[in-house]
Amino acid sequence: MTRLIFVTLSIACTAGIASPASAQRTRVSPYIEASQVVAADLNGGDVLTYSTVAVGVDASVHTRRIEVQGSYKYERRFDYQKPLSKDDMHSGLVRAKAALAPGFSIEAGGIATRTRSDNRGDALLTSQGNTRNSAQVYSAYVGPNLASRIGPLFANAAYRFGYTKVEAPGATGVAPGQPRLDAYDDSTVHVATASLGVKSGTVLPIGVTASASYTREDAGQLDQRYEGKFGRVDAVLPIARGFAIGGGIGYEKIQIRQRDAVRDAANNPVVDANGRFVTNPASPRRLAYNIDGMFWDAGVIWKPSRRTFLEARVGRRYNSMSYTGSLSFQPSPGSGAQIGVYDSVQTFGQQLNGSLSALPTSFVTTTDPFGNQYGGCVYGTVGSAAGGCLNNVFSSAATSAYRSRGATAVAVSRIGRSRVGMGFGYARRDFIAPTGTPGFTVNGVSDQSLYGNVFASTEMGRNGSLSGSAFGSYATTDIPGNDGVIGWGANTAYTHRFGPLGATLSAGVFGFENQSNGSSAAAQALLGLRYGF
Repeated sequence: MTRLIFVTLSIACTAGIASPASAQRTRVSPYIEASQVVAADLNGGDVLTYSTVAVGVDASVHTRRIEVQGSYKYERRFDYQKPLSKDDMHSGLVRAKAALAPGFSIEAGGIATRTRSDNRGDALLTSQGNTRNSAQVYSAYVGPNLASRIGPLFANAAYRFGYTKVEAPGATGVAPGQPRLDAYDDSTVHVATASLGVKSGTVLPIGVTASASYTREDAGQLDQRYEGKFGRVDAVLPIARGFAIGGGIGYEKIQIRQRDAVRDAANNPVVDANGRFVTNPASPRRLAYNIDGMFWDAGVIWKPSRRTFLEARVGRRYNSMSYTGSLSFQPSPGSGAQIGVYDSVQTFGQQLNGSLSALPTSFVTTTDPFGNQYGGCVYGTVGSAAGGCLNNVFSSAATSAYRSRGATAVAVSRIGRSRVGMGFGYARRDFIAPTGTPGFTVNGVSDQSLYGNVFASTEMGRNGSLSGSAFGSYATTDIPGNDGVIGWGANTAYTHRFGPLGATLSAGVFGFENQSNGSSAAAQALLGLRYGF
């Protein structure tokens, strides 16, 4: 996965350097970094000190035909006395889009960060120090997009291939005696979409669009398979300038199946050395979810200007009422806000791939050494693409499929040499698994989370920069014997550049509260040097 990030950056930068005009907008900045970290347990525990050595690269290409930004860092940690729970970390994000011909483009993206492992365990906090319930995750996707016109008709088609991998989890902080949950391994996903339509006022007073989609995912854990297909027809009727009503009706079929785990003499699931269930190859794929029928939705569309767009819909899908919508607002080129309300049947790999593809191709990167880089909200650098939050995806790396519902809001603003970003959201997941198998099943179990992130940075003179961030979260599940977990943290960092050499001083406070599994609070400080080439 780390190779994929490097390859994507290399291809993009090579394409950007292909012409003199492109070369003027290409930036590739590799670096090496060394830091000293001190982490103190505020509950009367140990003081942990260790050193880190890192290599990384920041790169961007922005031309008329190519939009790419990528950031990647590999960090190795060296402890002195008390062993570290993890001694290396990969952190990176890359988003790329290249227009190869009129109406034809290719998009790609990759991410390396950390995810919460178990939705009953510790909150996901800083990436430094000894933390529990955190696992390294990698995900990437690539695919072509086609947009064309056939007389008055418009036609669109797209394909996306994605891959997601989660490393084996360590300690989670879950209280002893709790039932074991399956640990996510990896998956591949294929998504193909196509649409054909006509805008209102060209052939008919109303606009009509017919669309179809096919999704297939194969997961390693318990040999899970997701297959979904749907087709729908939408109509849009303009009512007044900038205002319209719309509605759609469609048919969909979704099936999710998985095999059983091998069980021991006591009928407990057998796990491998990584803590994952051992799949029973002789077991048939049991049906976890099967929906086959019609769905509908209707709502309003409001677009008073090029900078403001609102769509809100209500309908019936997945055998219950469904609510979706979106709002985007761009008061200035450097400021903007986005709100999304979603409802879909998902898996961890699909949701991560889809959220990754929705992130902007130009985003804010920081030297924040304590934040879970790219594990929360990612802020765009322009108001038209404010960014997105991944907190709902990383609430836990669950193998079972689920119905995902919630809302996410992101806002960014740039005033002079200062930049501010914030993101908030609510997420609910209702899990889907086979019934009738022995032991504990997550079928019908749900979890919920609330989260908020705030970020600010400003330039301090010609060679200095000051940044700060704060976050809070609340996660709960209705698995018996588990209380809600509150996570919080704040940190600040000052960086001063001496030519190619930069020095960073950072300090932060982080903690969580959990009545079932205990509480924790820690203060951390770091002094680091970075040399850029």
